[in-house]
Amino acid sequence: MTGKGEIVAIIDDDRVFQKITWMKITRKNYARKVLMFSDGEQAMRFISENAEKPEELPDIILLDLNMPVMDGWDFMDAFVKLRPCIGKTITIFVATSSVNPEDQRRAIEVSAVSDYVIKPISDACLSKLFTPLCEEEGGAE
Repeated sequence: MTGKGEIVAIIDDDRVFQKITWMKITRKNYARKVLMFSDGEQAMRFISENAEKPEELPDIILLDLNMPVMDGWDFMDAFVKLRPCIGKTITIFVATSSVNPEDQRRAIEVSAVSDYVIKPISDACLSKLFTPLCEEEGGAE
C-alpha cells in the first residue's frame, strides 16, 4: 500500500504516541511526510501561515483532544473558521484516549471530523483510516 504522496499531521502532546504513530505510518508508506505538533496552537499557526500553499498543508490530521495551550476542541473551532481560506480538503481523525461517549458524539458533530478513534491506534485501525483515502487518490490517476 502506498500513500500516493499525502502529508499527515499528528497533533498530540504525547511524544511516545507521536513517534510510534510516525513509525507505523512511514513503515506502511501511508504518507510521504509526517508533521508533528505538540498542541493545537502550533498546528493552527502552521496551517494559517500556509493556507495559500496547499502543497505544504496536511491531507490528514490525527488530532488529540486533551492537550495544553490549545486543545483539540479549540483547534477544531479555529479550523472550521479557517477552512474556507484553505486551498485543499483536509481530513481530520480525532485520535484520543477519551472513551467518553459525549466526547465522541460532540467530535463527530464537527463538520471537519471524519472519524473518532481510541488510542493506542493499532495497525489495523490505521489501515482502515488510510486505505479508503489511498484508493480514492489511486482511482483519480
